[in-house]
Amino acid sequence: MLSTILDYVVWSPNPAVFPGFERIRWYSLLFALGFIISQQIVIYIFKQEGHDEKLVDKLTIYMVLATIIGARLGHVLFYEPEKYLSNPIEILKVWEGGLASHGAAIAILVALWLYVRNTPDQRYLWVVDRIVIVVAMTGALIRFGNLMNSEIGGKPTGTDNGFVYARQTEEILMTLNVPVESVSAYKPDSRSGELQGNGTVPLNFDIEINKGQYSEADLRRTLESDVKYVLTKFASSHKYLAEPESTPLDYNLKDEGDHYLVTVRTFGLAKHPTQIYESLSYFIIFLILYALWRNYKERLPDGLLLGIFLIAVFGMRFVWEFFKENQVDFEDNLTLNMGQTLSIPLVVGGIILVIRALKVGSPTPKN
Repeated sequence: MLSTILDYVVWSPNPAVFPGFERIRWYSLLFALGFIISQQIVIYIFKQEGHDEKLVDKLTIYMVLATIIGARLGHVLFYEPEKYLSNPIEILKVWEGGLASHGAAIAILVALWLYVRNTPDQRYLWVVDRIVIVVAMTGALIRFGNLMNSEIGGKPTGTDNGFVYARQTEEILMTLNVPVESVSAYKPDSRSGELQGNGTVPLNFDIEINKGQYSEADLRRTLESDVKYVLTKFASSHKYLAEPESTPLDYNLKDEGDHYLVTVRTFGLAKHPTQIYESLSYFIIFLILYALWRNYKERLPDGLLLGIFLIAVFGMRFVWEFFKENQVDFEDNLTLNMGQTLSIPLVVGGIILVIRALKVGSPTPKN
């Protein structure tokens, strides 16, 4: 695993591409970049196979709408139906998160069927076979966007290797009832002797606080109660940290002239960076599918690339789900989580498509 190579990493990137301009976020940028690159690849494929490249603009519209609508409705129906159906207006708030790749996959297959109905000179499976090549690449970029958002992370590794997700705690500490100027989490090399090999690893937070009207004594009282509360009582602290509840806050306060520097010494949980696992998996699948098309495009049976895509992508998704934290509470009582359950029929469908494609053989060449 990648985490065994990296030791443990304190992961806390700003999800905004440009700090201070929060509307442009890495996730949105990578999502859009996936479609832009995909469009150029599909144009190249259409040119190579003698199809009108102008059709790609129409195809892109179908794909974008299917991906967004399908992924959103998939999350709503598969993961949180009661929440959204009781307040349907929440379904429209895509920017707040909640997209499901299984819903996107189903919607894309339907959208491509609608596209082909209006494009009679192209076969349905021929189109889908080409589209899944770029869908795998886009999926790799989207998972990297999840990493930049510090979301959809993994379970504890149980070792001192992995990612410690600190972004949410940093954001909460910024809201303390004192004039906080900045918060930064980091791996303290000076505390390497505290590693125990069990996945609970040293983690420091540096908090810069404007002096304002606060005396050092008042600030200490606030820190010892409020920071301790943040590190032990929030959902994010239970998920990502291992601060002992029964001990006093371990910190150092230093007067830096115009501000105080508070160094809080706590512990984090090393977790699997499953976003990286998935992203690399999907990128490798993209390379394999593209290589198959590049070398055998004239001999590829219809449905073969789609079948390989479904087996590989959702087969890997099934595997990586064992390393992921459950996304919603009801999954805690399931043997297989929702992602795994939804992956099974798609893998089975892929196997059927591959068998059918190999049985039918290559399409009849054009005269």
